[in-house]
Amino acid sequence: MKILIISATKEELTLKVEHHLVCGVGMLSAAIALAKELVTYSYDLVIHIGISGSFNRAIEIGSVVEVNEDYLSELGAQDGNRFLTPSEMGLSVINKVTMPKRTHLNQVRGITVNTVHGDDLSIMKIVNRLNPQVESMEGAACMLVCQDAKVPCVQIRAISNYVEKRNKSQWNIPKAIESLNKELNHFLSTL
Repeated sequence: MKILIISATKEELTLKVEHHLVCGVGMLSAAIALAKELVTYSYDLVIHIGISGSFNRAIEIGSVVEVNEDYLSELGAQDGNRFLTPSEMGLSVINKVTMPKRTHLNQVRGITVNTVHGDDLSIMKIVNRLNPQVESMEGAACMLVCQDAKVPCVQIRAISNYVEKRNKSQWNIPKAIESLNKELNHFLSTL
């Protein structure tokens, strides 16, 4: 089985693997890099890994989850205080992607954003609208590229922080990366 592991940064993957693509931060970078890779090479599975913020404080920092449903949450329009989805605007645009469960990890709903949340009002609004458990800057983009290319994909995220007013003193990136790679190693051993 030929497997591609993709991450935004090289630091997120500490395991030695045969095929690793560092795509850069953000959905545009991720989509371009992954699309180029999948046009050039064939893979049986893409594993998208990374760290993530959690909206749900019941998910402990350092926990690892599988994102099975992900939204491009900013795709739409503002109409005063109301957010309009693409379908409410009469547009035929994909802003949600789902993938089947592939790991033993807890399944969560994610959002993919250009700007991570750090304001109480914006956090409240997105939780009320989509009720996400995690947010990333690449997830849905990678899943959509894989879906379009008909390549199975799994998104594995480790929680490094809670989504709140930016407070880096409460983040634990080393713990998240350690947990992420431990779970990735376990998942790879089951394939």
